[in-house]
Amino acid sequence: MEKKTHFYISRKSVLTWLMALCMVCSAVARIVIPGVKGTGDTHFVWSQIVLPVAASLLYVLIALINGKEQFYKTAIPVWMYAIYYCFIFAGFGFDKLVMALYVIALLFIAVIYTQITGGREKLTLALIPLLAFPFGALLYLNRAAVIAGNYRELMHLLPDALMTLGFLFMVFAIRVHPAGEYHPTWGDRNDGRRIRTLAPMAQITSYFQVERNTCSNLFEESFEITHIERYIRQKRKEGLTDFGITHVLLAAYVRGVAKYPQLNRFISGQKVYSRGDDIQYCMVIKKEMTVDSPDTSIKVHLNPRDTAEDVYNKLNAAIESVKSTQELDSSLDNLIGYFNLIPSVVLKFVIWLLKLLDYFGLLPKFLLELSPFHGSLFFTSMGSLGIRPIYHHLYDFGNLPVFGAFGCKRRALEVEEDGSVVQRKYIDVKFVLDERIVDGYYYAAFFKHYRNILRHPEIMDNPPEEVVRDID
Repeated sequence: MEKKTHFYISRKSVLTWLMALCMVCSAVARIVIPGVKGTGDTHFVWSQIVLPVAASLLYVLIALINGKEQFYKTAIPVWMYAIYYCFIFAGFGFDKLVMALYVIALLFIAVIYTQITGGREKLTLALIPLLAFPFGALLYLNRAAVIAGNYRELMHLLPDALMTLGFLFMVFAIRVHPAGEYHPTWGDRNDGRRIRTLAPMAQITSYFQVERNTCSNLFEESFEITHIERYIRQKRKEGLTDFGITHVLLAAYVRGVAKYPQLNRFISGQKVYSRGDDIQYCMVIKKEMTVDSPDTSIKVHLNPRDTAEDVYNKLNAAIESVKSTQELDSSLDNLIGYFNLIPSVVLKFVIWLLKLLDYFGLLPKFLLELSPFHGSLFFTSMGSLGIRPIYHHLYDFGNLPVFGAFGCKRRALEVEEDGSVVQRKYIDVKFVLDERIVDGYYYAAFFKHYRNILRHPEIMDNPPEEVVRDID
């Protein structure tokens, strides 16, 4: 796969803040400079005030908020600038050939900027003449006023001068991420890295099989829990007083992902992504085990290197932080409360818009963090309800690829080879799996490994000796 150079700018750099200052001043100057002609023209307002102001402010926001990991997204306002300058040059009344050359030059600048900031080029200094070209062209086209020293006439160029100065500060503020580390680029999402090395059939499958529930495989397994119960008693003696079967099954799943990392993939927008080492576990909790007790969803971030104790501490901390509230409210409940205030017709449009943004990977990170529909695994205990496990459907909204459920403990009489009858204790587990993230052989290998871990749960007391990476 092509190795890319990943750039970033830091908020700790003075050059970054000088860039931001120039861009903001450029935006303000476009609005407040007196004597700007044509502001009564709607086309002028939108093309030469609103568009560049929006581009300047968007550039600053991306650079300051996401400049460390998603600096490449500054290409979006640069394309907006290119469109703005097309309108500017069109106002000079050039013939078609000259105007076409200007447009080609501006598009070339936007393309090269996108290529460089996307990591495909290393010649960052080449951005200086490219980004200075539009303002240089404006100076040339206003050369009569420049030669005459008519600064009042040139005042309308101040916003462009400030914007160009901001670009120059930005070029010298750019730094390169350390080699060997992956950082997001075009095509990645806030919650996952796109898999770009899939076989052709795997890449196109999700276009034929669109809905998650029509692509679900059902898996059922029963685990003999003699060793698990012994392990639970031992952990409780060590001070993990609430340690139970949920922690064991979840920790075993996490340990399984350490060897089979493709289980931590998901599909969104007909593309396959990997969450890497971020295993996002979702579950529903109730304040009290009663019919009328409220419930809410929580999300816990686990890591393939986590031990059983790490899983216990992270899960219990998340549960206690929610249960400690008087009404079992989470941030998700508060957000949904606001949604419920929206009229139903408008709410339908809002949900459609959220789905559209999710399809293109544009949902804000805070919404992805709150959403129980976005994660690696949803695991629920039917045993705490006193019933056997169910096959719980996957959600069509979001990207959750695995839903697991386990039931209450049961006893079974079994005949040994010598004819004796023994009683064993089992727990039943059922999974609903998105078949598009991996093939059946991979799922089978994972669950064989999962079974072996549960036969020897003590191996989860220490981090795994090796964590396999999904992609390099």
